[in-house]
Amino acid sequence: MVIEELQFLVPQELLERFVLLDHKIWTATLAAQSGFLGKEIWRTADDPERLRIVIRWASREAWKSVPRDVLDATERDFAQALGASVPVLRCTDLDVLDIGRAGSA
Repeated sequence: MVIEELQFLVPQELLERFVLLDHKIWTATLAAQSGFLGKEIWRTADDPERLRIVIRWASREAWKSVPRDVLDATERDFAQALGASVPVLRCTDLDVLDIGRAGSA
């Protein structure tokens, strides 16, 4: 399993709408993709405008196989519905270590 972590700085006045539209638009699109396992939005306790979107993929290949035109169209739809563009501050690619399969040291 691979984690895609996206960080955003979302102005307080857009926060609720951002989360609702992210679920309606982005989650619906990603859920239709092969290898998509789930998605959560986390808010940083000491900086409530900083959001982390954590997306779980079955593999890096599944994540990277989402067509660019699908991603671009979804981003356009999302920005248009939100009425603003909120850029990704950071995209992190994380591997999940399966301790059960790692064996003993």
